Amino acid sequence: MSTPPLAPRSTFGGVVAVWIVAAVVGVAIGLFVPSEWRAAWLPVALGGCLILSFAVQLSYGRPHRFIQRVASSVVGALVILGVISLGFGLAGVVPG
Repeated sequence: MSTPPLAPRSTFGGVVAVWIVAAVVGVAIGLFVPSEWRAAWLPVALGGCLILSFAVQLSYGRPHRFIQRVASSVVGALVILGVISLGFGLAGVVPG
């Protein structure tokens, strides 16, 4: 009979890792993609963050609150990419 670990590792780091990847990918899209294609690439980045969040949370091997962890990863990535796209939109409106 195996005993459960006394202090399981925290799963919050996996959620934050997906948020950091979303921010890095969003900035990379802003730097390397032409302005007329940015709106098409942001949903692709969000889909990549969804797949990454599944992979990260499955690697923990803990089924307890799996859906909440994946949802918080994806919603956080959505908010981050939304703020970055808002910045792209405002930068496109401002002349200069």
